[in-house]
Amino acid sequence: MNTSDLTIRPAEPADVSAIFGMIFELAVFEKLEHMVVANEAMLHESLFGDKPGCEALVGEANGEVVTFALFFHNFSTFLCKKGLYLEDLYVKQACRGRGYGKQMLVALARLAVERDCGRFEWSVLDWNTNAIKLYEGMGATVMPEWRICRVTGEALTELSAQA
Repeated sequence: MNTSDLTIRPAEPADVSAIFGMIFELAVFEKLEHMVVANEAMLHESLFGDKPGCEALVGEANGEVVTFALFFHNFSTFLCKKGLYLEDLYVKQACRGRGYGKQMLVALARLAVERDCGRFEWSVLDWNTNAIKLYEGMGATVMPEWRICRVTGEALTELSAQA
């Protein structure tokens, strides 16, 4: 799909290196690079292995991948429909301000509608006011009453071992 000078398409195996590079850039932007344990091989397996856990769209400008969106399906018991959950959306610093993030969100919304999803959801850090303004301007509701719960590492192992 072409939108202005950005071409949005499903990610291909050859895009893994570019996507992984942007994942690390995103981690630096969010001041979370110390949490990155993934590598390109793991990302390749997650996107294109025997049992993919996620999908990705990439956006190209002038033949270079400059943005990506990594997503997967979740499920709403209230709607009894699958949803589309956006895990990460990133636009390279030099390409911001051109509307690429909005174009990626529109492409994902279209995909959610095509797949008969009941919801399109994502999370945003509370300090990322530019992103929040963009999302709200596009019709998204930031849900202040909901909080993400996460169990990882040793806490996950301990929880799994409980009787």
